Amino acid sequence: MADSSFDIVSKVERQEVDNALNQAAKEISQRYDFKGVGASIEWSGEKIEMRANAEERVKAVLDIFQSKLVKRGISLKALDAGEPQASGKEYKIFASIEEGISQDNAKKVAKIIRDEGPKGVKAQVQGDELRVSSKSRDDLQTVQQLLKGKDLDFALQFVNYR
Repeated sequence: MADSSFDIVSKVERQEVDNALNQAAKEISQRYDFKGVGASIEWSGEKIEMRANAEERVKAVLDIFQSKLVKRGISLKALDAGEPQASGKEYKIFASIEEGISQDNAKKVAKIIRDEGPKGVKAQVQGDELRVSSKSRDDLQTVQQLLKGKDLDFALQFVNYR
């Protein structure tokens, strides 16, 4: 019998991020506590730019955006938000969406699988994803549960389960 396998990836659906951003922008435009503070959130190239006239306000904009992402099922581990920066009379936060598993993180996950996973499970790094294979499907499910239980600093999804 052939080996069963699945891929570990770190991907974010761009449309869902767009929807969360649009919902956050709408809420910011309608909320009373954001009237007259120049609060906004928008795409700036590949980054998301949040701005307001006070540091607390721009952090509140980030908080609203994070809550919208969570409601849409996007892990906050995929969001890389910087610190508020003063720019003239306003404060800005730039955030980016992280996708793909770096080589270091892929090696870290492969080591966890090797050390703590069932025997006979193989993990291979393939570009920005990781292929995990084994003769037993039960072992693969054990590996998935093991990784879900770990507190990694990046988002993981399991795809192509065969």
